[in-house]
Amino acid sequence: MSTENIVKHLRVLWRTDRIIADIKLRHLLAGMGLRAFAALIAAFGLLMLELSAYFALVQIWSAIAAAAILGVVNFALAAVLLLAANRPPSGRDIELANEIHDASIEALQREACALQAQVAGAVHHPLSTVVPVLIPLIAIIVKNLRSAAKGSAAGDATASRGVHS
Repeated sequence: MSTENIVKHLRVLWRTDRIIADIKLRHLLAGMGLRAFAALIAAFGLLMLELSAYFALVQIWSAIAAAAILGVVNFALAAVLLLAANRPPSGRDIELANEIHDASIEALQREACALQAQVAGAVHHPLSTVVPVLIPLIAIIVKNLRSAAKGSAAGDATASRGVHS
């Protein structure tokens, strides 16, 4: 558990969110462009079919019945087209991005739990966080005191030799 891991997981999470949004946006833009072009062509084709069907139906039925029948057929065609346009995007890339996103969320949650446990442990046992810092510090102080004691002992020995000589 470290802040580096948390930052790493946040970066992965941000990148996968960006990839997912990019995939969905590309799918949306491609779909909308194709739908608009198809709608334009279909409008002209439908207009011609409507006109020919109307002229054919007027000879069999009245003008009102012909227009009503064509209206019902148009609504049925529109419903079929809307159902086809609203299907979800399929592809392995969006599934992979979602898997990475979920794994990143899980790892981030584990790191957050570990950090919470560490902070809670530090609050409950403040000496446990200070002891790892104090032990090397005490060792350095003892070492310095020993070297100072040896230096003063050597200086005393030299001074006593000078007095006895």
